[in-house]
Amino acid sequence: VLPSWFPTYVGLEGAASLIRAYEVQFVHGLLQTEEYARAVVRRGMRGASVADVERRVALRLERQKYLLADNAPEFHIVLDEAALRRPYGDREVMRGQLQHLIDVSERPNVRLQVMPFSFGGHAGESGAFTILSFPESDLSDVVYLEQLTSALYLDKREDVAQYEQALKELQQDSPGPDESRDVLRGLLQLS
Repeated sequence: VLPSWFPTYVGLEGAASLIRAYEVQFVHGLLQTEEYARAVVRRGMRGASVADVERRVALRLERQKYLLADNAPEFHIVLDEAALRRPYGDREVMRGQLQHLIDVSERPNVRLQVMPFSFGGHAGESGAFTILSFPESDLSDVVYLEQLTSALYLDKREDVAQYEQALKELQQDSPGPDESRDVLRGLLQLS
């Protein structure tokens, strides 16, 4: 059910103590509601059996337990406003997803920010990425870049540093977590 490169990511994600990400197409998998995840998976796996879709959704929901565990990683996410306005599922699915983001953004280990359209061009011009950091000091950070038929894992210090700088700029240029919750509430009222 999973692409061949994805189990590696799941293992790295599970070992990370800090997960930093920028998403533009849809809400990050660790923050998706079951209904939203199902809509995303159905769209990405056209023609897949119901059982395959449900297995993929179940894995996504299982991964989310990382954020709730006693030793949960820090999760810093910048969501482009496009990810919040692009509908996956019907109106109720999107309303549920927005409310879930509001709720999860209040967790102490989650820092959620929204990059608004009104900002214009920004440091996330290259697309979505995730930076994974590990508690072991001898393990280098890894940048994960997913593509249509594969994924890239970058661990060269200079590559990681560029993505860290891009995320830092995205965080600085986006409204803070409280203001981002207000953006989410505004989108919820519009939906």
